Amino acid sequence: MQQQQQMFGMTPPFPNQSMAFSQTGPLKIDTTQIPRLTSTSAVILHDTRQDNQANPPPPATSDYIVRDTGNCSPRYIRCTTHQIPCTGDILSASAVHMALLVQPLALPHPSEEPIQVVDFGESGPVRCSRCKGYINPFMKFIDQGRRFICNLCGYTDETPRDYHCNLGPDGRRRDADERPELCRGTVEFIASKEYMVRDPMPAVFFFLIDVSMYAIQTGATAAACSAISQVISDLPEGPRTMVGIATFDCTIHFYNLKRASQQPLMLIVPDVQDVYTPLQSDVIVQISECRQHLETLLESIPTMFQTNRTVDSAFGAAVKAAFLAMKNTGGKLLVFQSVLPSTGIGSLSAREAEGRSNSSAGEKEAHKLLQPVDKTLKAMAIELAEYQVCVDLFITSQTYVDIASLSVIPRTTGGQVYYYYPFSALSDSAKLSNDLRWNVTRPQGFEAVMRVRCSQGIQVQEYAGNFCKRIPTDVDLPAIDCDKTIMVTLKHDDKLQEGSECSFQCALLYTTVYGQRRIRISTLSLPCTSMPSNIFRSADIDTLFSCILKQVADEIPSAPLSQVRDHATNAVIDVLCSYRKSCATTQSMGQLILPESLKMLPLYLLALQKSNGLRSDGRIDDRSFWINYVSPLPAPFVIPFVYPRMIAIHDLDEKELDDSIIPTQIPLSSENISDEGIYLLENGYDCLIYVGNSVQNNALQQFFGISSVEEIPNQFVLQQYDNPLSKKLNAIVNEIRRQRCSYLRLKLCKKGDPSGMMFNSYMIEDKTAEGLSYVEFLVHIHRHIQSKMA
Repeated sequence: MQQQQQMFGMTPPFPNQSMAFSQTGPLKIDTTQIPRLTSTSAVILHDTRQDNQANPPPPATSDYIVRDTGNCSPRYIRCTTHQIPCTGDILSASAVHMALLVQPLALPHPSEEPIQVVDFGESGPVRCSRCKGYINPFMKFIDQGRRFICNLCGYTDETPRDYHCNLGPDGRRRDADERPELCRGTVEFIASKEYMVRDPMPAVFFFLIDVSMYAIQTGATAAACSAISQVISDLPEGPRTMVGIATFDCTIHFYNLKRASQQPLMLIVPDVQDVYTPLQSDVIVQISECRQHLETLLESIPTMFQTNRTVDSAFGAAVKAAFLAMKNTGGKLLVFQSVLPSTGIGSLSAREAEGRSNSSAGEKEAHKLLQPVDKTLKAMAIELAEYQVCVDLFITSQTYVDIASLSVIPRTTGGQVYYYYPFSALSDSAKLSNDLRWNVTRPQGFEAVMRVRCSQGIQVQEYAGNFCKRIPTDVDLPAIDCDKTIMVTLKHDDKLQEGSECSFQCALLYTTVYGQRRIRISTLSLPCTSMPSNIFRSADIDTLFSCILKQVADEIPSAPLSQVRDHATNAVIDVLCSYRKSCATTQSMGQLILPESLKMLPLYLLALQKSNGLRSDGRIDDRSFWINYVSPLPAPFVIPFVYPRMIAIHDLDEKELDDSIIPTQIPLSSENISDEGIYLLENGYDCLIYVGNSVQNNALQQFFGISSVEEIPNQFVLQQYDNPLSKKLNAIVNEIRRQRCSYLRLKLCKKGDPSGMMFNSYMIEDKTAEGLSYVEFLVHIHRHIQSKMA
């Protein structure tokens, strides 16, 4: 099959002569032929294998329903290419990065069958005795089913006697279709005793709240207490769920939640250099024993500290003290932090000011502000991870807090950073509450270990994501949830056979929130090829671009931005140039030719260069948060984050939407913005609603309850009014929130003020101070390819 390719608008000026770049006049591109994002609302039905062959997965951003017919769902494992190069030489000639994105607990589509749970009893699941790979549909049974060959290392094993079954005429076991582990790409085994170092841990949730002066004054403490009090009833039911709570400023305050009838007792730890935990047994209590106490306490904390004049915050000491209380069990530590930690263990100073004051001298060294200031918090993080404590950090701040240093703790312990800047009690409290609720209710597991095994010829080079690593082959995850992705970079250590298949298996051993020890196995088997055209035809742009993005995030703290930008650009140019050399040599050099599967790569690269991560302006904390946000980000959310979705909402009453609630996406160019229009732009985290200067007043009244553009408030909360337009807008926002598993921060923007400038900064296809227009960028990419080819 001829590889599909697109040639973009470089029309030949004379018959039979393709247009080459001339130095005299500007190059004209036919803008109607430029690659564009196409979105469809149709649901795709996807069988993972058919006729004993792997089916290429649907785009990560599409709406699809998977039927597991032997390979695991692409929700759990995606590869940058669906055909694996036979040798390292073929791979490096293609310049395609070979990696997996693994999301072991990804949310299934509601219409998909649940993962089957298999119990092998005390003997545990059948495994290869050499590489320890788990039984899966690609292990081949021979000798009347008495032995089996491992698809990962090729070793032949005896079939355990109680697992024996005769083979049918097709060479498969007769019971293969009745046994999930022999016909499904993903199964979950119940772990036997040998998989437990100790009894499975209880579900422990410990809340740690900043009550220093600024946290109280900005309403952050009250918002945190209210959010916690709303999620108490959402915590897993049962005797295994335990909670604890502490507050901190320059000292740490624990609360004894066990006292039968009296108020919870406050226990103060004044020493923030050498921390201890008072009354270990009564600080973390079964939720059933203390629900009433907890609600009373959360109600009274903002009042108890309302006159607090302590500006210092002992974040490091508070985390350490909470850790000492949790050390015996492990669990989730949820920290609400509002200011730069200024006292006790791991205290920090305002490095951003230093970076700003000598920015000319500091430009070369600016990236150092994106590295942790020292090793104190990293050492603490490793200890937390060792005892299975996962830290999630909710930053409700109006000033610099040094996210680069603080985030080391969530990143190392399998947690995440939430960032509300500049924090507004009015507009951010609902998001804080929803983020916390999703954090504790989403599918998740504790005290997990993950390993990826590959067929002979391929090995794991490295893992990247939010975890701790003690031995090279395994990833330690104090907690893992459905939103966390780990990038697994692969390399060849031998040749693969053309026509054979190569297998990847991800094994995740974890404890469920209800205290069961499970092993989730996902296996993916893909064909091997020695044809470069097959690698390009089967390239997966969502996965490939996600990997480029994650590598960029990893590199930003250790190199100047210009160097990181160049690396990303060169990675894309190398791929496109290699395609040109191996698959499109006959076409004229005056034409820009892109592989069909990767035709959007230049646009995504341009969007990445104009993003918060790589823009030369912007706050240090914003860039640090960006790095933390993209590091574990799943493939379906990567492209919308870098190239946001924009829709028009002023004409909702005229639009007869098809099956989809959300109108068609518009390219991000100011040419598409009219002064009479209202537009919604969302990237899965922020949602901006831009109101043109000449919008009709009755539309403003119906949507926002205001009568003119001048009345647009700085802080905005979306209301539902009793009219069709308002109802449609609310339905759209709720559908986006559902799709993105994120509550979204809403902001109203108008022309001529900072909010309007923020909205305009997302017009990626325009020429700006930050970079070229999309058309100019295609020309720029083409020139680079031409000079490399020459």
